[in-house]
Amino acid sequence: MRNIRDKMRSPRTRVRQPQMRGMRVRRIQELSFQRMVPNVLTLLALCAGMTAIRFALNGNFQAAVYAIIVAAVLDGLDGRVARLLKVTSRFGAELDSLSDFVGFGVAPATVMYLWTMSALHSVGWAIVLFYAVCCALRLARFNTQLSTEPAASAGYFTGVPAPGGAALVLMPMYASFEWGDWIIRSPYLGALWIAGIAMLMVSRVPTLSLKKFRIPHRFVMPMLLGIGLLAAFLTTAPWPTLLLMGVLYLASIPLTVRSARSASPPEARQPEPAEATVLLNAPPAPPVGDAVVPRNEWRH
Repeated sequence: MRNIRDKMRSPRTRVRQPQMRGMRVRRIQELSFQRMVPNVLTLLALCAGMTAIRFALNGNFQAAVYAIIVAAVLDGLDGRVARLLKVTSRFGAELDSLSDFVGFGVAPATVMYLWTMSALHSVGWAIVLFYAVCCALRLARFNTQLSTEPAASAGYFTGVPAPGGAALVLMPMYASFEWGDWIIRSPYLGALWIAGIAMLMVSRVPTLSLKKFRIPHRFVMPMLLGIGLLAAFLTTAPWPTLLLMGVLYLASIPLTVRSARSASPPEARQPEPAEATVLLNAPPAPPVGDAVVPRNEWRH
């Protein structure tokens, strides 16, 4: 009987049995809540971005803008908390990029389309798609250049970051909430504005970064007072305050470009045409072992 049962079994079954017995399922390692805090903040930022889309679909555009601002605040906290607790990981970085694309790429594009760009139909949809694509490219470039950026540009961002782009692209809505629609809600002006911010995001223009910004000791107290005043204006007059912050950020870009150029190392000196002719007609150089080149002599 045993021989008959062995013959009735298919070869496929006999091959799979030892493979299934040898497989081991990797279990998720136990983590303390402290190590999960940065990822929790990232997920909350993702939820805030999705909630902004829901508010926009219901016509509550002010709540949608508030949700995107909350996502930006949470995005600014998760990375710093991870570095402070020394729990940075590749998983957290990838999750942060996905959250940024939803909160600062998809959500602002959807909000702007429903607010004004839908009047242009297919053209308006193409404009907001262009913004979302530029946001994705900006995030991808940031992830790939984390370890390849030169030291001179360490204090600057390359292009407008994704949270800054989302805050800038919503500036017409800030003005509309405070002073009415009149010309601000024009889809034609909105198309130009969205396309311009999208181009700034994927550009090579250096922009302000506060990651390595150091406040001198004598300015600590005035800075704290200024933050208190900013919080007071944000709670009493949020839309003019956000609009003013966006204008100041845009005004800082030319100053940042000038500062980055002055901080970049000088380029290697290129030979003049006459000097290049002399070098081409010069006799062959002696062997490396017999030649001693002065330290300050220019070489190819």
